[in-house]
Amino acid sequence: MKLGQYNKLTINRFVDFGAYLIDDNGDEVLLPKRYLTGDEELDDNIEVFVYNDSENRPVATTEHPHATVGQFCLLRVKAVNAIGAFLDWGLVAKDLLVPFREQRVRMQAGRSYIVYVYLDTSSNRIVASAKLDKFLGKTRPNYYHRQKVDVLIVQQLEIGYRVIVDGKFWGIIYNNEFYHTVNIGEHHMGFIKQIRDDGKIDVTLAKIEKMRIDDVAYTIMDYLKENNGSMSLNDKSSPDDILRTFNCSKKDFKKALGLLYKQQKVILGDIVTLIKK
Repeated sequence: MKLGQYNKLTINRFVDFGAYLIDDNGDEVLLPKRYLTGDEELDDNIEVFVYNDSENRPVATTEHPHATVGQFCLLRVKAVNAIGAFLDWGLVAKDLLVPFREQRVRMQAGRSYIVYVYLDTSSNRIVASAKLDKFLGKTRPNYYHRQKVDVLIVQQLEIGYRVIVDGKFWGIIYNNEFYHTVNIGEHHMGFIKQIRDDGKIDVTLAKIEKMRIDDVAYTIMDYLKENNGSMSLNDKSSPDDILRTFNCSKKDFKKALGLLYKQQKVILGDIVTLIKK
């Protein structure tokens, strides 16, 4: 039974206040009655999240926390007391503690912070840390060019955004590497540009060119259909107008128009016209 993770367990017995679930080793955990629908039967398999209650006893829930052990996540501080800050974890009966020793700056109620969720082996409690460097870059990254990765947006810099790549490494996305707004705490699909000598990773949110061009072409077609089959934007339009309308670079816009022209879907000119078939 993994604490701080989802577990597939079996209903072993019912009691007035819920049901006891059992794992393959014979260990039991309580699923409180409020999480039972009334349709469950003995020996049913059920997926639950297992965590510690306020008395450090394992308990199960069918709720879904915002993050499990081993994950980074943006969480909001609900309260601060003498031992640390308590974050909204997404569970009704449990907030997530960030002890003062695990805070980079003193956390404030109402603000949100990127934290790492982990199991403190000394206390066997699930806690969180805002000292992210401790949990990143333990090995040298081994990616190939343009490999698809998960990107968590962590911090805005003058040159772009600091990100966490696949929950393992620090990376940078420069301002010219994406054409849409991103927000701290969001996950995006990214692609590896290069790995620097110091192990830092340059990432882009721009898709591989063919994928990008196909996406822009689909968007242009939708725009034409919604605007009576024509538009005044063309290959001579300003990059700003193109970016505002289609969320892409002028280079990709021109290539997408060329693709649609070759596919005999549009007529090019000062006014781009949809060919109706």
